[in-house]
Amino acid sequence: MARVISVETERFPIAGVFTIARGSKTEAEVITVRIRDGNNVGWGECVPYKRYGETIEGVLATIEPLRPSLEAGMGRLELQSALPPGAARNAIDCALWDLEAKTAGASAAKLLGLEPKPLETAYTLSLAEPEAMASQARANAARPLLKVKLGGNNDAARIRAVREAAPNSRLILDANEGWTNDNVQENIAAAAALGVTLIEQPLPAGHDDKLRHIPRPIPICADESVHAAEDIDALVGLYDAVNIKLDKAGGLTEAIKLRDRARERGLGIMVGCMVGTSLGMAPAVLLAQGADYVDLDGPLLLARDREPGLVYQGSQVSPPDQALWG
Repeated sequence: MARVISVETERFPIAGVFTIARGSKTEAEVITVRIRDGNNVGWGECVPYKRYGETIEGVLATIEPLRPSLEAGMGRLELQSALPPGAARNAIDCALWDLEAKTAGASAAKLLGLEPKPLETAYTLSLAEPEAMASQARANAARPLLKVKLGGNNDAARIRAVREAAPNSRLILDANEGWTNDNVQENIAAAAALGVTLIEQPLPAGHDDKLRHIPRPIPICADESVHAAEDIDALVGLYDAVNIKLDKAGGLTEAIKLRDRARERGLGIMVGCMVGTSLGMAPAVLLAQGADYVDLDGPLLLARDREPGLVYQGSQVSPPDQALWG
């Protein structure tokens, strides 16, 4: 019996407004792929990301021509050469992992040789004026790890406001490529003075070489500058860690290769996410076992998640139940 492929677009409202240096959004738009093979159905989710030239319509158009190959039995390894890294490949790859686990009668964790444990995730504070960011930080000051969205003017004041409002939390700063050659050293110095733990993608991708020539008292993590394993070698000496996201890598299969390559080259590992549902986070929770930094708070930012979803207790996220994925 041939497989049956279904693809749909879903929207999940965000609790309030989520703002980064590139703009604001009030809902998470995701694409869900289901692959049915007999009695087993595997599914996966992706978030098309405008920064990488992706749209809902474009990702749907990318998936459609693969339908005959998927129905004929295309596997994860064939998929790697059929599509480039990106959201479309991610949804299909994760659906194939889920299908593989269900067909084998074993969890995806078992297929990966893992005994997964709960993880401590960062919680993201949306970009705003310093006073508003301090209010967000105050409301989440009990969380051990906060991710602070930056990338505007006066970021030093934002960092200071968050630090004063959440004095006991570790802070990750995410500039989303929003700093410049003129202010990057000033902002890094301010972050160092305030005990920041990590700075993520301070400069635009392609301008990374500037980091080779300035003091880095705080570890710097690449995000927009790294997508797949082949990107790693060019980042050695510029960055101290890499942020691996399934939507950038094009699925769990490539993300594992990327993680392993980064470790071989001595880089720290962050596993991050776009703003999506528990279905998008579930495979990333397995990828993040043993990571140095975990940022899988997407469902915590939503007004409504999938049911069943991942279980969060404060900032701890548990491994996915097979009723959700894997």
